[in-house]
Amino acid sequence: MYQRLMEHLTTAVLLLDGQLRLCWMNPSAEALLAVSLSRVEGIEFTSVVGSEEGIGEVLGKARDEFHPFTQREARLVVGGEVLTVDYTVTPLSADELLLEIEPRDRLMRISREEALQTRQETIKVLARGLAHEVKNPLGGIRGAAQLLERDLDDPGLREFTHIIVEEVDRLRDLVDSMLGPNRMTRHEPLNIHKVLERVRSLLIVEQPGVQIERDYDPSLPDLAGDEAQMIQAVLNVARNAVEAMTEAGIAEPRLVLRTRARRQFTLGAERHRLVCEVAIIDNGPGIPEALHETLFYPMVSGRADGSGLGLSIAQSILHQHQGLIECDSSPGHTEFRLLIPLEKRHD
Repeated sequence: MYQRLMEHLTTAVLLLDGQLRLCWMNPSAEALLAVSLSRVEGIEFTSVVGSEEGIGEVLGKARDEFHPFTQREARLVVGGEVLTVDYTVTPLSADELLLEIEPRDRLMRISREEALQTRQETIKVLARGLAHEVKNPLGGIRGAAQLLERDLDDPGLREFTHIIVEEVDRLRDLVDSMLGPNRMTRHEPLNIHKVLERVRSLLIVEQPGVQIERDYDPSLPDLAGDEAQMIQAVLNVARNAVEAMTEAGIAEPRLVLRTRARRQFTLGAERHRLVCEVAIIDNGPGIPEALHETLFYPMVSGRADGSGLGLSIAQSILHQHQGLIECDSSPGHTEFRLLIPLEKRHD
């Protein structure tokens, strides 16, 4: 009975002997370590799993001192992949150790996504408040300049009022851009590859020197979305990547557009049966470390002539589609992932 209960736990449970060799593990442990018990039974645990913090020393200390130990957010290396886990080792006898491992990567990613969404909502509220306060006086300035122009006979002085009106209009457009799309999102059946092909054709015209590769999953079903807004979101991200490579003088700039299906994937606090992942990958210089946390804030840019609005608007569009954008970046490899649920909406 107890073994049946252990086999149905979602926590990975392993039993080690006094030489730290694997004696037994439940199916959750097999799934976490991506190996079956029959293959690793009798093998020393540290030969199967590596650790950046030295899990072998912790296991040995628990055995020798006959005292349980717990490690939080430890990093284990399993099959070349680094996993963040919490684990507890408990001595059962002089020759038995019980090891419990709880994966933390998914929970940490959910926390990051929820924090990102909260920050985005806060920024949106602040931006709307700022827009209201700025646009009111801008309207007054524009109207006053137009009235003043009527009373001026000198064409040279009228030129100054024209400048005032043009600059006011430019500031108004900038404020509108900070707010993102100003119309309701239409959710219609949309082929994401049609969106990517449109973006690809635009980039080829703008930057013919950049090699653009396609790696599509043709089995992806249509998603429910707004075609114009999705084109804008993908184009903003892809154009940023192309411009970064061009400014850095990359000898052979390359952009990859990739689509994949992710199953049983969590976005924010909601788990989705099927999610569309659009990856935009470049071999540019990477994003400065100082910008990683504020990358999707409005008016934040890593380029000297960047407006800092492209990624913020793209993230806002993805939020309207119940999705989000993730980013991993290092010199020579930057990857933006646009994640959009593929379930039908019921709103």
